[in-house]
Amino acid sequence: MTSRPVSPLPRRAFLTALGAGAASIALAGTASAAPTASYTLLSRADWGADETLRFGTGGTELWPSEYYPVQTLTVHHTDDGSSDPDPAAVVRAIYRTDAAEYGDMGYNYLIDKAGLVYEGRWSGTDGTPAHDASGRMVTGAHVQGYNSGNIGIALLGTFTTTPPPSAARTALVQLLADLAARHTLAPLGKVVYVNPVSGVSRPAPIIGGHRHWAATDCPGTLYTAMPSIRDEVAALLA
Repeated sequence: MTSRPVSPLPRRAFLTALGAGAASIALAGTASAAPTASYTLLSRADWGADETLRFGTGGTELWPSEYYPVQTLTVHHTDDGSSDPDPAAVVRAIYRTDAAEYGDMGYNYLIDKAGLVYEGRWSGTDGTPAHDASGRMVTGAHVQGYNSGNIGIALLGTFTTTPPPSAARTALVQLLADLAARHTLAPLGKVVYVNPVSGVSRPAPIIGGHRHWAATDCPGTLYTAMPSIRDEVAALLA
């Protein structure tokens, strides 16, 4: 597939603010205002998602969407080994791989090294990425056994021994703060996560890394940085 460069011009900026004077985009059903923060989000159409990959040969959706209230936010790195300079092409490649196994993108959001945020798993036509119109999140496939109610955010790249670029980390903090505000989550808190489908429960940080859920190196150095990331999210919310 030919890579499609993403222009910084045709993009949607998600601006959130506590003050009434700033522009904001809010989800239906949110219980609180969002923090002062901004990040740029590229829709699936922006990054060139092939929506036919979500369907089988008979036209049946491979993994029908399910929606549940958000309980936790989980950070990953993609560790995909790609050297493609076009991050949208990398997102498309991850999507093709995930669609073959999970029927769609496993992550709800992705973030490239320049700090652009990409809409991940398809979540309907209401225009609110990762959510339905009532504010519930669409179930992805990023932590086996603990996906429903657990938003997955992946940074593009491998950060096993090195930290992500500052722009990517900044966008991550801003996105986490936005999601925490939308869903009234305490960024420094913990929760007993309960899978609404299987009933399996597990104590977990409200903002954590993949390694908090499974025996994995993911999300690399972001795992040890998680305390400071939570502090930065809390500072935005404050």
